[in-house]
Amino acid sequence: METNNQYLHEVAITAIIIKDGKYLITRRSPNKKRFPGMWTVPGGKMETNDYLKLPKDTEFYWYNVLERTLRREIKEEVGIEINNIEYVTSLATVHSDGSPSLVISCAADYVSGEIKLQVEENDQFAWVSLEETENYQLLDGIYDELIMVENKKNGNRMEWQRFN
Repeated sequence: METNNQYLHEVAITAIIIKDGKYLITRRSPNKKRFPGMWTVPGGKMETNDYLKLPKDTEFYWYNVLERTLRREIKEEVGIEINNIEYVTSLATVHSDGSPSLVISCAADYVSGEIKLQVEENDQFAWVSLEETENYQLLDGIYDELIMVENKKNGNRMEWQRFN
């Protein structure tokens, strides 16, 4: 794979999952290369199999590829079903290994299932209110995303900004 392609990013998508007014957070396994032991929201990387093996929805395009990826990742990582996926914000970084990442952050409603963690990804979970997140070492930026979702629930849409 060509590494000097400035347009090539890994694409990841995450979900702030809402159930009974609380949010699902997970702690990244201590063996993770990126952000070990930090609390975050579940999600993962898009794979070409998320669309290439499926029939196209129109002559040229697959639709809902991010939503399909997110549903797959949530099912794999935490064992639950979600719906009503809505865009929250996007973020980008270049990791210490030089890999550029684009992350699409979404909100979604819990539908069904019991939490069953994929232990190589996450080792703990909690359903928390915004106030309860103060008791967890959240990955930088997640708290601000949770505030965005809280505001959106109250009809106030906004772009990401630092709240704390």
